[in-house]
Amino acid sequence: MSIAAERIDRLHALARATARAGDDDRAREYVRLARRLAERNRLRLPREFRRFTCDACDAFLVPGRNARVRTRNGHVVVTCDCGTQARYPYE
Repeated sequence: MSIAAERIDRLHALARATARAGDDDRAREYVRLARRLAERNRLRLPREFRRFTCDACDAFLVPGRNARVRTRNGHVVVTCDCGTQARYPYE
């Protein structure tokens, strides 16, 4: 694993911990840093990271606190507080 990938994993863990502790602004900064790092190094963000971050406002999503999670016909709909929706299929 490259140094950039390890740092992205560490930033993901920090974003999760700070978002659960209630510091949304700091978690948003960790998400932005991880995304910039992945872009610079042409890396793909891990699936768990992509699923729990908002593409519009860079918030780390905590279901029940700043995100609503609903199931529909064959997909999961995750709605951020900013109003952005993300849909993910499931079987």
